[in-house]
Amino acid sequence: MDLTKYFTKAALIPTIIQDQKTKKVLMLAYMNEESLGKTIETGFTWFFSRSRNELWNKGATSGHVQKVISITGDCDDDTLLIEVEQTGPACHTGAETCFYQESGIAEFRTKGELAEAQRRKETAESSDGLKELYQVVLDRRRTFAEDSYTCYLFEKGLDKILKKCGEECSEVIIAAKNYAAAAEDVQEGTRLDLKNELCDLLYHLTVLMVNEEIELEEINEILKQRSHKIGNLKIFRNSDHNS
Repeated sequence: MDLTKYFTKAALIPTIIQDQKTKKVLMLAYMNEESLGKTIETGFTWFFSRSRNELWNKGATSGHVQKVISITGDCDDDTLLIEVEQTGPACHTGAETCFYQESGIAEFRTKGELAEAQRRKETAESSDGLKELYQVVLDRRRTFAEDSYTCYLFEKGLDKILKKCGEECSEVIIAAKNYAAAAEDVQEGTRLDLKNELCDLLYHLTVLMVNEEIELEEINEILKQRSHKIGNLKIFRNSDHNS
């Protein structure tokens, strides 16, 4: 593959890194011909550091690697767009994206539009914990780790995972009943117990999803579809709940 056409105007070209699933812009870095070649060769992003004057492999130290999905040049062949599967945060500060600053240089949205954007942001952030959990479980599936309970579940297989899902479901029911019946002076503790049991159930369901190769986005898409279909409530009411 001839890569020289991307570097006829300059030895370094700006490279936009975008999350393949969310389409969020994660960062902008620079590539030279060598780093682009290593990116294509390895399947993970390599850049050229202008401050250190050397190549660097994103995530080599932190573990927050970027698996390349696609590389596209712009119409003038002097900028690259790389879609990646991001592991962990993209920014060295620990933020999901390098573009996390609350105060922008200029703002052209109305107060109503800003409020709606904030609402959407809060909704997205509420699911970040589940996304992180899914990624950790997925990493455990790919790379075996000693003394890992998650790896133990994958090793034991589907029956063990299903057994744990059933057990955790029962514990959620017990915790919910305890919270509902709790006296006022112990409600805080029983509420915390319920939240912890719900987290345990979500964890084991996530292990089940990864084991069966069901992506979180697939579940999110079904939930979105259902939220726009009022008829689903009627179908649920008419179904047999005694089985």
